[in-house]
Amino acid sequence: MSGMPETVTHQHLLRAMDALMDKVDHVEAELAKQIRPLVDRDLTVVFYDLTTVRIHGEAKVDDDMRAFGMNKETGGIARQFVLGVVQTAEGLPLMHTVHPGNVAETKTLQAMLAAVLQRFPIERVILVADRGLLSLDNIDALTSLAEQGGRTLEFILAVPARRYGDLVETFRNMAFETDGLAEDRFAGQRLIVAHDPVRAAEQGDRRRARIAELEAMAEKMVGKLDAQDAGETTKGRGASDRGAYSRFTRAVAEADLTRFLKADLNADRFSWSVDDDAIAEAELFDGKLALITNAPDLTPSETVARYKGLADTERGFRVLKSDIEIAPVHHRLPDRIRAHALICFLALLLYRVMRMRLKAKGHSASPRTALDLLERIQQHVARIGPTIKTTFTRKQPEQLDLFTALDLKTPF
Repeated sequence: MSGMPETVTHQHLLRAMDALMDKVDHVEAELAKQIRPLVDRDLTVVFYDLTTVRIHGEAKVDDDMRAFGMNKETGGIARQFVLGVVQTAEGLPLMHTVHPGNVAETKTLQAMLAAVLQRFPIERVILVADRGLLSLDNIDALTSLAEQGGRTLEFILAVPARRYGDLVETFRNMAFETDGLAEDRFAGQRLIVAHDPVRAAEQGDRRRARIAELEAMAEKMVGKLDAQDAGETTKGRGASDRGAYSRFTRAVAEADLTRFLKADLNADRFSWSVDDDAIAEAELFDGKLALITNAPDLTPSETVARYKGLADTERGFRVLKSDIEIAPVHHRLPDRIRAHALICFLALLLYRVMRMRLKAKGHSASPRTALDLLERIQQHVARIGPTIKTTFTRKQPEQLDLFTALDLKTPF
């Protein structure tokens, strides 16, 4: 191609990323134009979720989005940025958002919705998002968007765990149908609850078994203290009530069971108690999924099914982090980070389009399998004097089938 350097260096790639960001508005507008024919104007279920992407580098820059936050991949504090992805129920990515690494998830929701409604001529949107994106304080702001342009904006959001305490009486009096579903009201919205008795039993048994282990540990410490008070001698350091308190409270905290096991720190001798009421209250929530929605015509089963479709967005994040290798990011300039995220989003879009086409043709290959097969095709260029000869490796039947399924012309 005219103007292309014979050797592409790292600096050439960085300049290309800068050029991409110079035209980013045009690129995103054209991308939305290509996607619009694939989006149902009457009803689109929009899934929205966020993930964190690790970043290397310490040098400070202006408008630095490389903030420290809780990283979902490592489970600890890391320098990162936050990536949001919006997709349809069919798994087609619509758009992405990029935020500083310490952004509050709830603060990204309204701007994302405004962008979706602006780019896509959708008459009715049902937003499905995870519990981290729900703030009961911003529900009014969400529903107010529905009044703009005569559109309908509805949502299905998981109730955050911190609000479960407000649902104790509701759950205690809730009667579930044979399909494990029940409906009530919460925060002025429809409350849909799905109950899985098998999972509830597993969660309850696991909690009680862990409590029993900690009680057995405490009983062993009491036995050692009693034997020491009776004059028995043992090897090693002598036991103490303060030391027993320290070990026990640390073990309880590490097991995240401080609600149920409580050491009596005011007693002279090491002792503890089990809060049976707290255990019974926790068991009310075992095996349950609590959702709120303002969609008037969705049945409870449809609401739960829509929400469970959010798992496909999470699978998309796994593709970004595995096959596409979005992290770690080594850029420090904000626009370079945004360009990196945009390129990876475009790769995810192509990946999902491949998946949709393969599924539509009934092909059994996944996009990863298809790419592995297609990358075995190699082009060989031989120069003999002024003559240039171009050949390809021998085509396999399964490779030709993939080109047919993907509705692509063969390059040979």
